[in-house]
Amino acid sequence: MYALLTNATALAAATGLAYTGTLLGVAFVSVVSRDPDRRKDARATLMILVRRRPQR
Repeated sequence: MYALLTNATALAAATGLAYTGTLLGVAFVSVVSRDPDRRKDARATLMILVRRRPQR
């Protein structure tokens, strides 16, 4: 039982780190990119990842 809990904790931590890395990468692209279309796509992807609606 202890091994299962340890493995589940390690998996949750790895998933959280991967998600955070993805968010940081997309946020970086949305700020740094020179191409307006790429920035727009990166911002749309970021909104999807953080589950927010676009502002009206």
